[in-house]
Amino acid sequence: MQDRGTDLWYNLDMFKKKIRKLNILLLAAVMALALCLSGCDSGGEMWNGYSKESFYFDTICEITIYSLEEGIVEGDSEEAFNDAANLVITDTFKLMSEYENTLSRTVEGSDVDRINKAGGKSTAAGEDTLEVIEKGVEFGDVSGGVFDITVGKASDLWDFHESLEEGGTEVPSEDALKEAAAHIDYTEVTVDETAGTVRLRDPEMMLDLGGIAKGYIADRTAEYLRSRGVTSGIVNLGGNIEVIGGKSTSFDNGDGEQYNFNLGIRDPLNESGGLLGIYPGKDITIVTSGTYERFIEVDGVKYHHILDPKTGWPVDTDVLQVSIIAGAGHSVDCDGLSTACLALGSEEGTKLIRKLAEEGKYGPVEAIFVTESGEVIYTNEDTAFDKY
Repeated sequence: MQDRGTDLWYNLDMFKKKIRKLNILLLAAVMALALCLSGCDSGGEMWNGYSKESFYFDTICEITIYSLEEGIVEGDSEEAFNDAANLVITDTFKLMSEYENTLSRTVEGSDVDRINKAGGKSTAAGEDTLEVIEKGVEFGDVSGGVFDITVGKASDLWDFHESLEEGGTEVPSEDALKEAAAHIDYTEVTVDETAGTVRLRDPEMMLDLGGIAKGYIADRTAEYLRSRGVTSGIVNLGGNIEVIGGKSTSFDNGDGEQYNFNLGIRDPLNESGGLLGIYPGKDITIVTSGTYERFIEVDGVKYHHILDPKTGWPVDTDVLQVSIIAGAGHSVDCDGLSTACLALGSEEGTKLIRKLAEEGKYGPVEAIFVTESGEVIYTNEDTAFDKY
């Protein structure tokens, strides 16, 4: 941990954080553009709803509400709707803060932080933590081990935020990564639901739920919004998007007509942040992962943030970006699958998604891959995706 004993070090650290947040804001602006372009299918009037954003989970989180069943009645003013929607979103952000303080490995005293510091002992954890960890273990099995929530020791050796700041960073040593990789194995995680505890059987192992927690939180957030009477809305947690209902054309009480949301998927080869195309739908979730999202560049070589559990180095893949689409409530599954498919590569990732779609365990699920050569691959031949 950096010594902040002097004003110089403190001011430099604060400056770096501001620069990092500015860059994240710029990325969020691109994603916001994709959602702004979403609109609704022909026939729907333009209604932008009520939006509010905050900063959690190391990303900009935005919630937009288009219609409510509670707190607003037919004939009420737009101002009354905005007040009601603002109250719901404010309460939702409080819930997000609780999730962050529970599931983030970088928040001191969180469930994950305590588990990582337990030295192999069983540690009490909340129901949400147990559920996310069990999901992480599940996708370790589904992916054949390329998705691994115990990659924390290797993750700590990389600082992919430094690529956003002048001066860059250093690549971890081969020996350090080899040592870290020796303590990566999701099968060494034990969850005892009855006792409400988690144990890492390797005392030096460390959890990192970054590859799945946002999807879980997107699902829980959407679930909470529905419980508060939201009948049309968007939850946008960086690359994790879940929509509630369809696009409402007015601030009605939930009885108005709804149209498909048209959700934009970014073109990773377009340097200006243009869209690859749009995916129309209601009550769906889309999670996009890409090697361009977080990386460092050292001596002309780029190192992305998706790590190989066997080595601790960025995984060798031909996938530049993958978007996983499924029904609402499956954002956690899409999150795990997006990381897994990026690590597996386009060929094996395509096989996995088609297999899962046939089995139906996660409902109708499909993927859109963009390879480094620019090829676009669809796992569903009848996809609703409209490529530009």
